[in-house]
Amino acid sequence: MSEFEKNISDLSVFLERFKENGVLNHINGKSTAAEDAQTFVSMSPIDLKKICDVARSQSSDVNLSVASAKSAFSEWSAVSGKERKKILHNIANAIESRAHEIALIESFDTGQSLRFMSKAALRGAANFRYFADQAPFGQDGESTFTDAQTNMTMRVPIGPVGIITPWNTPFMLSTWKIAPALASGCTVVHKPAEFSPLTAKILVEIAEEAGLPKGVWNTINGYGEEAGKLLTEHPDIKAISFVGESKTGSRIMKQGADTLKRVHFELGGKNAVVVFEDADLERAADAVVFMIYSLNGERCTSSSRLLVQDTIREKFVQLVRQKAEKIVVGHPLDPNTTIGPLIHPVHEEKVKKYFEIGKNEGAHLLTGGSIDGPGGGPYIAPTIFTEVKKEMRIAKEEIFGPVLVVLPFESESEALEIVNDSEYGLAGYIWTKDVTRAFQFSQSMEAGMIWVNSENVRHLPTPFGGMKSSGIGRDGGDWSFDFYMETKNISFATTEHKIPKLGG
Repeated sequence: MSEFEKNISDLSVFLERFKENGVLNHINGKSTAAEDAQTFVSMSPIDLKKICDVARSQSSDVNLSVASAKSAFSEWSAVSGKERKKILHNIANAIESRAHEIALIESFDTGQSLRFMSKAALRGAANFRYFADQAPFGQDGESTFTDAQTNMTMRVPIGPVGIITPWNTPFMLSTWKIAPALASGCTVVHKPAEFSPLTAKILVEIAEEAGLPKGVWNTINGYGEEAGKLLTEHPDIKAISFVGESKTGSRIMKQGADTLKRVHFELGGKNAVVVFEDADLERAADAVVFMIYSLNGERCTSSSRLLVQDTIREKFVQLVRQKAEKIVVGHPLDPNTTIGPLIHPVHEEKVKKYFEIGKNEGAHLLTGGSIDGPGGGPYIAPTIFTEVKKEMRIAKEEIFGPVLVVLPFESESEALEIVNDSEYGLAGYIWTKDVTRAFQFSQSMEAGMIWVNSENVRHLPTPFGGMKSSGIGRDGGDWSFDFYMETKNISFATTEHKIPKLGG
């Protein structure tokens, strides 16, 4: 039996529970259907066939999940950081023990290739480990002194929070959001994306089996405009953390305004990678190809705009093209596959629309486009557009697929103007051997995260987030605790200072 055949065989075993029971909500430690028994269909992008039914939550389901989180908050927030650390490490251990199952199901559910989903599952465990180790210090603050006072700051968990996660690498991104919330002492209502609901159910079950008290973590399924909207409007949810499109983030902010909800948004991007003529071209090309074509190009930090200096443009573009055309597009469970199908035909139509937009604007489709793939799902080959101008829609709008647009530049000032001429500001990449240029250019880029002579390599203590329409707030390190916790100051008088007397 080949590795591919074994993956298919193992997957069929792991999917039996979903085919039999569907994807149910998880509220107060129990698997439950939506109260009115409504469901929607989850299908695999590989062949567009039904996987199972999924609970379609409405108002009563959201209310139950929030009530569960609210009820559990007083107990969970009182658990010591040391004990929370122990539980979160147990969750990480359990994720690692089921990493193969998680990766296979996520690959089948999203179309992402197994080579990346295997790493995403382990990254999820790493997220829990990192925030587990930070849990004992989450409430820590600082002390300040005056002649008459000692001030002590501390942090306390904000309360029940709503977490809404996307369909690209859903398991890993769920852990990235939920782990710090739990480490902070918050309780959670999680709504996963409707296109990829399967592993969210596994994750909450893992957590409770690892010792997380029932009710601390609740998962509800449904559509964003139904369950998601109700969650963001609910008065007992104190904060919303959301990953997704910028327009959706704007709607969530409006929905939460009446209850003055704290919000954290990781939104869209049109990230630029800038390659100067003195760069190590081979390494730069490998990084460009990796950052646009890994994860099917369905990643917020993808390097979707390639800015390349005129003097090396032709050579470098051909180098990227040669690498792109060798990428294997196929069944995501095949170990040889790099690019699988896009998440859904609806998303495929969006990506394909930009092929026509680009050509109508005068750009040249150098390579790629739609192709037939195993199972008949929405497959797109690694695509490159050249002869692109910065005013074109394909250079400005987020496509969120394996589509690279090439923009030439002559000088640093021209490159910087192109980079910053965007409504987005999530990530940026620079390739140069000139240290002074690297410092000056990176400091002038309007992006929340910038990598110099590197692809996106995450270091968990560093801040993750964007500027402009790419988001609000930062994840990672102590920044996560700042979002999920309130800071309070306690002032102690250290002398019998003079108190103003009124009326006496």
